[in-house]
Amino acid sequence: PDPSRAGQSWRRGQAAQAPPRPVPREFGAGSHVDRLWLRAAALRPGCPLVCVSSADGGVGRSTLTVALGGVLALAVPVPVVAVDATHRAWGGLEHRVVRSSPATLWDAVLAGDTLGDASVVERLAQVGPTGLRVLVGESKWTAQRRPPTWSELFGVVGHLRDAYALALLDLPPADTASAWRALGWATVPMFVARASVESLQHTMRLLTQLRAVGLTEVVQESVLAVMATSHSTAREVRAVEQMARQSVGHLVRVPYDPVLARPDPVDLRSLSKLTRSALVEVAAAVIDRCPVDL
Repeated sequence: PDPSRAGQSWRRGQAAQAPPRPVPREFGAGSHVDRLWLRAAALRPGCPLVCVSSADGGVGRSTLTVALGGVLALAVPVPVVAVDATHRAWGGLEHRVVRSSPATLWDAVLAGDTLGDASVVERLAQVGPTGLRVLVGESKWTAQRRPPTWSELFGVVGHLRDAYALALLDLPPADTASAWRALGWATVPMFVARASVESLQHTMRLLTQLRAVGLTEVVQESVLAVMATSHSTAREVRAVEQMARQSVGHLVRVPYDPVLARPDPVDLRSLSKLTRSALVEVAAAVIDRCPVDL
């Protein structure tokens, strides 16, 4: 089934609309921040789906997913969920959130239709410092446990969209038809690249391929997060970045931050002011692409 059409019965009579939450002092003030918090409080029921992918591995995709989800969990009054959809038994979201239970995405597969009850998901999800719910990937390959198939994954996502206001999927690199299909279903397709000439060129080749298979709208509506790997950015990188900016819907460079560079759980309060500002811009670009009822 098309997961973009799932979850339309989400909290009927209990829409995500609520008075906007106060903006934490770490995020400052101003029209940019206020607009994000206002629109986040007015999300239309139906649980927009944010799919995060890349042209390469090792670009900081899982890091960006958790950091972005952390900001959105602060701004959206109703809980937000992130799902490890990488189909790997290592890495992913597992290392970016503090584990409070051994539960994984495989347990969500086994839970089946009961996932429509948010209390069931709450028992399976890890919870980040800002309230982001995270279903981490399955790290054990046994006769009883394994990473889910694409069909099982989207069955889980369909049920989650009945219980949550917004869902983020940490996808694998977009080098398979299944990953492309997920990006086509997304309310907000996102890509992550390193701030290097090679990574940005690979991303632009991926965007060209997506257009060639009829996914032009995915490219035009996409948000591209460029993860800096040092405090300075070479002129050649900025030139390629400018070319990429003309291809996607919105591009944000996330500055180098030693906290994000470490393979540890992400706490937004420990990030620099510039990094938090960039993440707010990414979150605003995401919410601007989600249906709202202001």
